[in-house]
Amino acid sequence: EIRDGPSPRPGESMIRKMIMVLGMCVSLSVGPTFAEDFTLQSAPPVVVKSLPESGTQAVPVTTKEIRVVFSKPMKLGTWSWAMVSKESFPALTGKPRFLDDGKTCILPVKLEAGKTYSVLVNTQKLTGFQDEAGTPAMPYLIIFETAK
Repeated sequence: EIRDGPSPRPGESMIRKMIMVLGMCVSLSVGPTFAEDFTLQSAPPVVVKSLPESGTQAVPVTTKEIRVVFSKPMKLGTWSWAMVSKESFPALTGKPRFLDDGKTCILPVKLEAGKTYSVLVNTQKLTGFQDEAGTPAMPYLIIFETAK
């Protein structure tokens, strides 16, 4: 096998695959929807905030939930918290739920120390997160590491 540059670190090839898949999802989802009448209201919902924030290191192991906030009110009672891999998906301690604002969804979790976690919010095939009109949210990757 011939490589350009140094060998990937453990897990790096998985991250590269995730980025490539998400890139394809975004280009497939967004490409045909852009039009002259494309507005904030007609656009698909997007994640505007996640807790923990994607890319965060040293997340306290005492963190009890993953939280996403969308750009607009969502259809309540339906979601797609998807696995990148079984090993990187957190143990669940309850069912997902929306807050009263209709934009914030909480996934109750139990985290382990010194571990990398990754969770997808929607995918090209899993589109449970939808706005009130039924438009699926753009896929979003949450990835973070817990403190040791």
